[in-house]
Amino acid sequence: MSEETPVVLSAEGGLGRIELNKPRAINALNQEMIDIVNEALAKWQDDDSIKAVLVTGRGERGLCAGGDIKAIHASLLDGTDANLQFFGEEYVMNDRIARFPKPYVAFMNGITMGGGVGISVHGSHRVVTDSTKIGMPETTIGLFPDVGGTYLLAQAPGAVGMYLGLTGLPVGAGAALAAGLADYYIEDAKLDEVAAELAKRPAEAEAVLKQFSSEAPADELAEHREAIDHAFSAGSVEEILERLRALGTEWGAKTADLIETKSPLSLKVTFESIRTAGDMSLEEVLERDLRTGINLGKHNDLAEGIRAQVIDKDRNPQWKPATLEEVSSELVQEVLTEPAARKVFQ
Repeated sequence: MSEETPVVLSAEGGLGRIELNKPRAINALNQEMIDIVNEALAKWQDDDSIKAVLVTGRGERGLCAGGDIKAIHASLLDGTDANLQFFGEEYVMNDRIARFPKPYVAFMNGITMGGGVGISVHGSHRVVTDSTKIGMPETTIGLFPDVGGTYLLAQAPGAVGMYLGLTGLPVGAGAALAAGLADYYIEDAKLDEVAAELAKRPAEAEAVLKQFSSEAPADELAEHREAIDHAFSAGSVEEILERLRALGTEWGAKTADLIETKSPLSLKVTFESIRTAGDMSLEEVLERDLRTGINLGKHNDLAEGIRAQVIDKDRNPQWKPATLEEVSSELVQEVLTEPAARKVFQ
């Protein structure tokens, strides 16, 4: 299948289809793709002939691996304002999806991470499958769960959202459903049939999805849920690590070790973002996301994290500040509040 058009749009029988079409990059989002999706949704929300929208990703590996972080890295090095535009328009898209007045169905099969969460989980009808791997891995690259991710994580039960945000670990369908990140479990083998049925009955999207859905697999976080709620309800990242190690379990030690590989600045920014997002609207969170993302880009860790993970791939980032203790609350507040050169919602 040609990748010349990075997003394939079509309308069949009242179903507007958005197919992300960069399978070799697991459909990672760039500026062009976001612009196409924004334009399509703006058009379809007022088009009475369109009864529902279906978002899918071409290729076998997943819906969407996130944003095009190589492009983000290039903009950081060049000092251009491309990231300001990219993040700003991406967050407009996230809000448009959340407020879309018709059923917005997302097939979250395979890898659905970062920006892939943003293009799916804000929708009204979220479908996970046996291949789903959903996560917000941004602390690994010196970022934070943007695209309104902290808004979603703050709504997860107990301290599961804080666990997912700080560790960046992906989870499968069962945990995604339990965390409130999805609504339906449908087997991968049925997705083509579901899409065809949605094209026949777009006004009955919910009934179609219920017809094809089956019992979800077990929540893989359930066995650690008590420990997650205990450790990740602590009042600081440092205390979370203390509680994890005090568990005296292999899981607790491994989880603490994993968190300690992440950017200390990103961890504290993520912690504060999730802690406060529960009292904010999605629009308020997205506005803060733009400030936070741009401000993190002014520091070392975002460029360094991307370098270590996807440019040089040495997996050995040199974080600055290097420790949690060196990240002051004043620095965290500066990152969260310093105005960006534009707003998401003008």
